[in-house]
This record gives sequence, structure tokens and C-alpha cells, in this order.
Amino acid sequence: MDNMKLKLENQICFKIYTAERQITKLYRELLDELEVTYPQYLVLLVLWEEESMTVKALGERLFLDSGTLTPMLKRMEANEIIVRRRSLEDERSVIISLTEKGTKLKEKADCIPTQLIENLSMSKDELKILNQTLNIILDRIQSKGQT
Repeated sequence: MDNMKLKLENQICFKIYTAERQITKLYRELLDELEVTYPQYLVLLVLWEEESMTVKALGERLFLDSGTLTPMLKRMEANEIIVRRRSLEDERSVIISLTEKGTKLKEKADCIPTQLIENLSMSKDELKILNQTLNIILDRIQSKGQT
């Protein structure tokens, strides 16, 4: 039996998991000023692009189920960042839209990607390669229906 393949430092999943935790920690520090969590920031990123969308579409875009998404959206609504309303076309659908406060957060968030990149101390080429590699991994996992 090859013991090297069972060593922790040889586990790709552990490196991805650890990197994700550390990057999320960096984001947490950057997002404190916005008073949003990292998952809420992801919601904002999508809504800054789309302006409004159904909860279902948002969940699909972020790979989150409604059990995770709904409580988070309720907190965001309580903080007056978004509004939730029933669709006029289909009462079963809930539409999420930004409030004025949610829209204004975009200006404050503009510096976050740059600050994160500075904190990572990676070159543009390194970031490009990392992004391409992660896209390949995600595409292959999704093509196997394992998401």
C-alpha cells in the first residue's frame, strides 16, 4: 500500500478546504465595514449584476439550497439590504431585489477585490492560472453531476 497518497499534505481537498477558510477569513475582515457576511456578499455580487431575480435562480447561481438561502435572505431583508416579494406571474416564486441601501453598498465594496488580491500577494499571472484551474475542476465535477 502506498502510504504517501494517504498523507494529509498530499490531499488536494485539504489544500482547497484550508485555502477557502483562509480566504473567507480575509473577506470577513474586508466585509466588516459593509456589515455583511461572506455569503451575503455573494448574494450582493449577483444582485449588483442582475438587479432582481427569483430565490430559485439565485440558489442555482450560488449553488445554495433554499434551506440555507431563505434564512440569510430574511436577515438581509431585516437589515434593509434587499426586499422579497411574491412574483405577480407565479405566486410560488419569490423575487429578490436590492434596496437603495443594498445598491449603495456596491460603492463601498468596489475596493474589496483589489484588497483581497493585495492580501494574497499573487501576481496577475498566478491569479489567472489559479482561476483557470479552478474553472476546470468545477466544470469537470459539474459535468459528472456531482454538485
